[in-house]
Amino acid sequence: MKVLLLVAGKSERFWPLSDKSLFPVCGKSPLEWQIDRLKQAGCTNITVVAGPHNKEKTKALVPGMEVLLQEDMSLGTRGALLSALPHLNKEPIMVVSGNDLVDSSAYKDVLDAAGKPGVDGVFLAKHMENYFPGGYLTMKGDHILDIVEKPGEGNEPSNLVNIIVHVHNDYDALLASLETIIDPQGDGYSQAEQTLLKEKHYVAVTYRGGWLALKYPWYMLSAMEELMKTVIESRIHPTAQIHPSAIIEGAVHIAEGVVIEPLAIIHGPTTIGKHSTIGNHSIVRSASIGAHCTIGSRSEIKGSVLADYVKTHGSYVGDSIIGENVNLATGCVLGNLRFDDREVHSMVGGKKIGTGRRKFGSAIGNDARIGMQVCTNPGIKIGRNVFVSGGATLADDIPDGMFVTMQNGEVSMTPNLTRAPHHKETLKEKDKSSTPPRVRHDKDKN
Repeated sequence: MKVLLLVAGKSERFWPLSDKSLFPVCGKSPLEWQIDRLKQAGCTNITVVAGPHNKEKTKALVPGMEVLLQEDMSLGTRGALLSALPHLNKEPIMVVSGNDLVDSSAYKDVLDAAGKPGVDGVFLAKHMENYFPGGYLTMKGDHILDIVEKPGEGNEPSNLVNIIVHVHNDYDALLASLETIIDPQGDGYSQAEQTLLKEKHYVAVTYRGGWLALKYPWYMLSAMEELMKTVIESRIHPTAQIHPSAIIEGAVHIAEGVVIEPLAIIHGPTTIGKHSTIGNHSIVRSASIGAHCTIGSRSEIKGSVLADYVKTHGSYVGDSIIGENVNLATGCVLGNLRFDDREVHSMVGGKKIGTGRRKFGSAIGNDARIGMQVCTNPGIKIGRNVFVSGGATLADDIPDGMFVTMQNGEVSMTPNLTRAPHHKETLKEKDKSSTPPRVRHDKDKN
């Protein structure tokens, strides 16, 4: 069985963050988490299909694994399959969306069902108790007759929602259905599915386990909460330097070269990436900290996901997602709770939508610089390469590439003409000039 893992999407709804399949959470990207679970289920013949924007980064994350390029990005999933299938042998294909993270048992159950006599294909179907705006399966026994997209509450043909973990046993039939599309402007893969369901015997595997459908930025918080369930015991790399006065409670994963300074407090479950520093008197609670981050003195990071090279300085980061190479100056507060304690909303495509979360702070894109004493309301998103001057209070999203100031109590935006240097570029120089931290590992305590 050949697995095609599709990560070529541009993640437009994930703005201001980039590439949800590659965003680090709990020590790995969702792509790596998926590959681990596929392998646990016995799927070892895996090919990743990436786009021009993320192929090189994808190859770096999965060295030695075949990574193919989707040639026509406008064709969505259909385009990914049309690019990949000619490179493969004519064998059964499992199509896995990079947007959906499920348990390894789901992959195994789909494989088992696909091997039964008379089965031409299998769809994984999530059993839903409440309405979900997805594609619902019309069933006759275990046989799939149709897929109804977003039927509306009360009109569901079943309680089974389609997850893109699909097995197609007939390679030639799959390719032919993809090549023969009546409406090229529509969802080509869905049209191909409809053809296959009419001509072939496809069955559904009912799934009741965890399902992380990565769509909007705040979904990464749900991903973190689910993946933190794997942090059940502490793992501290022997090169980590932990001051004797630091407090670590609960299960934590602390990677190579991490420094925990005096009187810092770490509450598990928490993961801290390679060569990050947790400054003195700082608090980290149930958070995913990336590599090469600096959590400066007296900062608090609560329930948040930080990518690599993030710096905070006496900042409060609550239930937020921070992109790569972001700096939060002294006194920044990312507010995460409404006064009325109700659901936090956020703007997407000009419309205010519910996040389904009582607590959600901010999402900040790569290369942003946030000045001293900046505050954000819950649900605010700050774009990539945005500079916000000190003292601003943000109640609305900030587009990419803006320089933001507060004038006469109102937010003013002009194009940002300065590019933030990436910490990667200066890391070697910093290492040469800095003095070793005055900390000790726990094993050195007398």
